[in-house]
Amino acid sequence: MNAFITAAGAYLPGDPVGNDEIAARLGGVDDRGDRLRRRILAANGIAKRHYALDERGRTTELNEELAANALGSMLDDRGLTAADLDMLATATTQGDLLVPGFASMVHGRIGGGPMQLLSAAGVCASGLAALDAAVAKVRLGDKRTVAVVGSELSSRWLRASRFTGGGDTDAHFLRWMLSDGAGSVLVESRPRPDRPSLRVDWVRTVSLAHEHEVCMRAGMGADNSPAAGRTWQDMGSAAAAEQAGMMLLRQDTSALGALAEAGLKEFSSLAQLGLIDLKRLDHVLCHYSTNAFRDIVFDQLASTGAQIDTGRWFSNLETKGNTGAASIFIALEECWRTGRFEPGQTVLLAVPESGRFSFGFAHLTCVAPEAAESVSVQVPERAPAAVHEPVPTSDGNVFARLDAVWEDFERRLDAVPVMRRLADGESTLEDYLRLLFNLRQQVADGARWISRAASNFSVDFFDLRSAAIGHAAEEHRDFMMIERDYAACGGSIEAIRNGRKNIGSEALSAYMFHTASRADPVGLLGAMFIIEGLGTGKASGWAAQFKEQLGLRDDQVSFLAYHGEADDDHFAKLQAILASPRVDAAAADAIVSTAKVVARLYALQLEELDNV
Repeated sequence: MNAFITAAGAYLPGDPVGNDEIAARLGGVDDRGDRLRRRILAANGIAKRHYALDERGRTTELNEELAANALGSMLDDRGLTAADLDMLATATTQGDLLVPGFASMVHGRIGGGPMQLLSAAGVCASGLAALDAAVAKVRLGDKRTVAVVGSELSSRWLRASRFTGGGDTDAHFLRWMLSDGAGSVLVESRPRPDRPSLRVDWVRTVSLAHEHEVCMRAGMGADNSPAAGRTWQDMGSAAAAEQAGMMLLRQDTSALGALAEAGLKEFSSLAQLGLIDLKRLDHVLCHYSTNAFRDIVFDQLASTGAQIDTGRWFSNLETKGNTGAASIFIALEECWRTGRFEPGQTVLLAVPESGRFSFGFAHLTCVAPEAAESVSVQVPERAPAAVHEPVPTSDGNVFARLDAVWEDFERRLDAVPVMRRLADGESTLEDYLRLLFNLRQQVADGARWISRAASNFSVDFFDLRSAAIGHAAEEHRDFMMIERDYAACGGSIEAIRNGRKNIGSEALSAYMFHTASRADPVGLLGAMFIIEGLGTGKASGWAAQFKEQLGLRDDQVSFLAYHGEADDDHFAKLQAILASPRVDAAAADAIVSTAKVVARLYALQLEELDNV
């Protein structure tokens, strides 16, 4: 099942505040502080920002109110109300209260009915962490309509009263960087019918805290090494912590260069997996706290030989300010509202977080309104389009040839009796049990032939050997998942474990072991194209259909549902390998030939389900 961003909203409190007005709004600026302000503002490039503070420095709105207003804007965009939501995922650096969680407070503010809540804590990347959770729940089929909101009310940390005694440079840096605002998106299982939507291809977040000290922090002293007895809660009172300077937000500015370098390494690793192709991205929305950080990123990308089209990079930092966890959604909302995205275009969201070095990325594809009809049965038309269209390979036609194999394979699948009954809404529990019973016998061999293939790759194909070893480790217990589904549907564990392969399964396994036993079995990439294509293109749809037609629970379709999601990653890696220069004309011939055989034998395996 896919997940789509179908609406966006934003809320920025009060009127825009210019650079010359900040000192008056926040107060408490001496000569030294003013010199720091001018220097920092000159570097970060921010010209306007918003504060939930009046002219006397008094808070005018709660953080939960900022979030609620952004959610209201988003729901209005979609023509829905809070009562239509199944789940709310929030992200913020600090809510209005220590307890309860921010999501609970926002839910109480917007109303609606019972819903699942998630409060993502952190700093900037927490926004994409909340989006990741929303997308996962929608893809699982557990939720249909999930609201995601990032919201920050940083100004309360920046007022003059916090800076009694002056504050250090690390604290002053953030004082002239941060501002208030909220951004929201809606994630649904289907595109909206009246305007383009953004399909969420994948979301990735990663922490490098194991390699880096604390960078952006509050609740401790000026150093970056927390210890028992030396945090704000150990000071006896909040007033004592305030007096000790522990309630200041600080940023170790000397670490920003390392943050940019680490972020580029994560970017490069996603590119190596085939998840990102810089030349094919139409839009990059990158959150950064300062234009100086942007320039570091551009310079380091250029140093690798990458061709950077800065016109594709969008940021509204200069006009909306740095709003932390909300920034990426506020940028996305402006692009959404102004019609920046067109169907077929790709979008990358990138969020570095300096807290202790975390990064979030998301890849989106703009789809036309009429796409709503194509997903009504929750089965994509073509598996190879699951992540993005592949780039040409050295022989220029391997993808086109594999597409032709896949089209023929789909026609064969449509003719298989058990699949035809499923498509017609006439499947039976016996159909599903026979499918699990027969798949288990073949899947149990999968990790074994993958491991054999790994052992037969020479050093010249070291990357393929490594990929095969990793893949075998991920899938060597998959048959156990089938057994659990089978038992949950009333089948006998003993019977499925003692089952024999049908004719098609015997032929398929024998062919796979034979091919894996050859030297440098590159042709097996064709087998993976068919098998992983089934996972990313068919499995989740089959799971949803069996679940609906037979009234099954999630724990009874876990194998198909899991592969509908996990195989997206596998297929993306496969695309990257197929697009590499090592796939020459000879390799392409072997890959396509193997794909044809595996497609025929896999269809035969399913045809045999009715020959009992």
